[in-house]
Amino acid sequence: MSLPSSGSPSLKSGPSLSEQLITDMTTWRRHLHQFPECGFDVNLTADFIAEKLESFGIQVERNVGKSGLVGILRSGDSDASIGLRADMDALHIHEQNTFAHCSKHDGKMHACGHDGHSAMLLGAAFYLAQSPSFNGTVYFIFQPDEEHGCGAQAMIDDGLFERFSIDEVYGIHNFPGLAEGELMVRPGSLMASESGFEISIKGVGGHAALPHQGIDPMVVGAQVILALQTVVSRNLSAISETAVVSATEFITDGTVNVIPTQVTIKGDCRCFTEATLARLEESMARIVAGICQAAGASHTFTFTNTFYPTVNAKQQTVYAVEAARKVLGTDNVNAECEPLTISEDFSSMLRVKPGCYVLLGNGTESIGGCALHNPKYDFNDRILPLGARYWIQLVNDRLGDAMVN
Repeated sequence: MSLPSSGSPSLKSGPSLSEQLITDMTTWRRHLHQFPECGFDVNLTADFIAEKLESFGIQVERNVGKSGLVGILRSGDSDASIGLRADMDALHIHEQNTFAHCSKHDGKMHACGHDGHSAMLLGAAFYLAQSPSFNGTVYFIFQPDEEHGCGAQAMIDDGLFERFSIDEVYGIHNFPGLAEGELMVRPGSLMASESGFEISIKGVGGHAALPHQGIDPMVVGAQVILALQTVVSRNLSAISETAVVSATEFITDGTVNVIPTQVTIKGDCRCFTEATLARLEESMARIVAGICQAAGASHTFTFTNTFYPTVNAKQQTVYAVEAARKVLGTDNVNAECEPLTISEDFSSMLRVKPGCYVLLGNGTESIGGCALHNPKYDFNDRILPLGARYWIQLVNDRLGDAMVN
């Protein structure tokens, strides 16, 4: 195996990694890419990561939140600590790439770069274990089931922040379309929540030629879909509250000459604060109930939140930006990027502990530019040392002075 070398971004300052470690990270990343696992069923992946961490001399706690794991590295005598999180799970996608490290698990692939996230954190763990110039404790958090939005909460529910004394927590994700060597972040809401809704409307079906003899749930459902578009335009502030409400499915039990008895409407909502999230749910429930009552139809309404908004703490964002600028250079760090309507379950950790989530450029066009969740996506190995160096710099910045701010 040979490392890609052309076009690698220039490194500005901060820690320097050996060529051997960079080669090892690439080897680890491509191994993980070949053997993707999904959801909480990431035992092979967790075994591989745990074996590496233990070989570095790092203590490992397994089965946190079902299949998550935490590596623990202490240095010095300070009680200060920091948590660094990587995700381990893949997606149920048939990979369409043909390179040597293509997925060997049919119907599964690392189409979001979690293999790269894990390899970057392993690289940082190795370096910090070999050169522990910090004072405190680093917790390396490897999380299952990010894609379904359940893994972070499972680890939290299993005592992540009680069993391990983590003062603040940080995460990173690669971002296709952003040039390698660049990073973007913002304080406050970086990414949106994701919530699904399902509305079941029950009327009185009958012959299509005799609609007056029943209660047509098709008409009621159509009115509901149109009225839901007023949630954003008439229930939320045009200045301070951004949201999206999209009806995406309309299912009936009718046919060409039969008015159905029941229709089901499904859809998706996104917003950037928990206050807006609560207003969305309340407004939608009220609108659905009112229209159905007016028509004489019965209904059920279910609103399921999967991902909370990803909200970066102001001060921890400052720390992340400072570390990133030392590694990448000031001009390559956008500290006030626009919010994104994609979602991330690291948001659950940020609801409990202060922290920051950043987006590291995966590249543009032919190298690293393929969109996430695409069957031809691949993580750009050239950014592995950048991510690892960012982690190392952040740890040395935050624990070098035992978090005296």
